[in-house]
Amino acid sequence: MSTAANHPGVEPKAGGIRGFLNSAFGLNMGLIIALLLLCLVGFATAGERFLSIDNVLTILRLGSVIGVVSIGMTFVISGGGIDLSVGAIVALSTVWATTLATQTMAEDFHWIIMVFTAIAVGAGCGAINGILIAFGRVAPFIATLAMLAAARGMAEIIAQRKTQIIQNRDFIDFFGGNVAGIPVLVIIFALVAAAGWILLNRTTFGRRTLAVGGNAEAARLAGIRIKWHTALLYVLAGVACGIAAVMIMARTTTGTSTHGQLYELDAIAAVVIGGTLLSGGRGTIVGTVLGVLIFTTLTNVFTLNNLDTSTQAVAKGAIIVIAVLLQQRVAERHTAGG
Repeated sequence: MSTAANHPGVEPKAGGIRGFLNSAFGLNMGLIIALLLLCLVGFATAGERFLSIDNVLTILRLGSVIGVVSIGMTFVISGGGIDLSVGAIVALSTVWATTLATQTMAEDFHWIIMVFTAIAVGAGCGAINGILIAFGRVAPFIATLAMLAAARGMAEIIAQRKTQIIQNRDFIDFFGGNVAGIPVLVIIFALVAAAGWILLNRTTFGRRTLAVGGNAEAARLAGIRIKWHTALLYVLAGVACGIAAVMIMARTTTGTSTHGQLYELDAIAAVVIGGTLLSGGRGTIVGTVLGVLIFTTLTNVFTLNNLDTSTQAVAKGAIIVIAVLLQQRVAERHTAGG
């Protein structure tokens, strides 16, 4: 007899509280409740400083860059992969887009040259990852680990371990400005998240991504070109890194090989917290956005209370472990239900 366990992407029916908790809506509600509880802690410990408009905008602005990277990571993990190189790709993209040659071209033509350069570098790095993994049959962990080292090293070589300052004021004013009081960086994050949600939930590409992540062999037999699709997922993650590079360039007005430190861990953590399965086959953009907000708010609460970064790291580690354990329980229930 055919069961849901034999068909990736089809979950067994469950009723009552268990069914609600296992549903996408239930998972997102749990994340929203966790975020609200964290906000209550922030208000209780930091008072009106936490709830001020400036602080809320600070949280959103800080979360926007890693948020864009996390959207790209959601697609890769949903497709059954992993990308450890996103932070290094962000760094390389910022360095390449702020070289003297690139900035001179931007001055002569338009600052959009810097944007295209950053995105092109990110997409190129993603393409190399995708080709190695899909066509070279290199394990995603190994391929992206190699890219992490190579991209960071190349960024150091190009920048000569120096910080490159952005001279184009139009670039800084545009991306560092506000629209109706909302920072442009936050708007970019919202647009990328919306585009990611549509791509994952309302297109054939999204359905194929979940199919490949759930059962690659079944997806191949269904006619999906597994290798090309896997490669495209890493290109998509690279494009997200390029966009994030533009955002961090605007926020810091610099390009440097030290940008994006530990972004790969923060992005993976946000994706896992959001409910995307590490084994692939299930992804949620809304959950990823909530995961980013939870971690960014947590960092903000710790900062307002003058707590050291080591304590923050311990708290984040504990949250990640709890999220993975919950995912395993959900997966076991689905298997048992089949």
